[in-house]
Order: sequence, then C-alpha cells, then structure tokens
Amino acid sequence: MLNRETSKLYDDLERVLLGREEIAARVAELGAEITRDYAGKTPLCVGILKGATPFYCDLIRCIDLKLTMDFMATSSYGSATKSSGVVRLLKDLDHDILGRDVVIIEDIVDSGVTLQYLKENLKGRGAASIKICTLLDKPARRRVDLKPDYCGFVIEDAFVVGYGLDYDEVYRNLPDIGVLKEEVYTK
Repeated sequence: MLNRETSKLYDDLERVLLGREEIAARVAELGAEITRDYAGKTPLCVGILKGATPFYCDLIRCIDLKLTMDFMATSSYGSATKSSGVVRLLKDLDHDILGRDVVIIEDIVDSGVTLQYLKENLKGRGAASIKICTLLDKPARRRVDLKPDYCGFVIEDAFVVGYGLDYDEVYRNLPDIGVLKEEVYTK
C-alpha cells in the first residue's frame, strides 16, 4: 500500500482529508447498516464505475447478506473539475432489475444530477426499491433535491482525490482521500 511519507502522489495534495483507517471504519459501519436494512433480502449492488470501485469492493465485503453485483458507467465530467450537467450512460446493467431491491454505490454525490438521472432511469425499469450509498456527500454543490440513503462522510466544498476519486484519471490509487492542490488542476 502506498506510504504517505514516500509516495510522490501525496506531493500534489494540499492535505489528507480522510485517512485510510477512518475510511475503513466507516465503510464497515455502512456495511452493517445495509446488512440490517436488507435482512432477508438479496439486494443488487450497483457500483458506479470507475470512481466507486475501491469503495464498492470494500463495502460489499462488509455486507453480510446474499447479494448480486453489477456495474454502470456514466460521464458528466470528462476531464473537467465540475459536472457539465449532461449525463451520458457509458455502460448499462447486465441484470434485469424488475422487482429487485437496488443499492447504487457511488464514490461522491456532488451536484446530484448523475444520481438523480440513474435513480429515475432504474425506477422506470421496475425496481422494487432504489437506495443510494455514497462514500462522500458534498451538499454545497447540490443542484437537485437528492439526499443519499447511506453516507460515509459529509465533506467541504473542495476538490478531492484518492480512494477511487480522480482528477483526469489520476490519483485513484491513493488509499487516503486528500484535497488536491489548486495549482495541479488549474495548469
């Protein structure tokens, strides 16, 4: 695992916002909440690629239930630091969700536009229920009325990377979440 003291990736961070230990503890708590709420059910856990992948993998290992896995990929950022507001579906589900309990697992809720689109899209396919689990919630950026059902951390309005979150496809491999130095993304 990358070391904060020796990895050059940390040089681009203003500061570490959430350390790997804090993240792991909260992911375990979220897994326990989902286990309790879906007792006796077999939820379909839908990971949103690519950013949610580390969180998704860690979270499902903390859910003590039979579950099925699937993935979707969307785009609303490109290489920008702010959402364009236009959601493109890049990869759709492989499973039929008619009558299924769906848990959308996302890395961060920012504007909320993408998740609102996904929730409506999946609702139209006949899901029995749809809940959103996010590692990070940034309500200061919200452009739609959307509140995650499960939330790891509410964070400040800062550009964060690590633990799956990226800037132009870089920094996803950091095991911690940090605030990216402004000069890195304003070059």
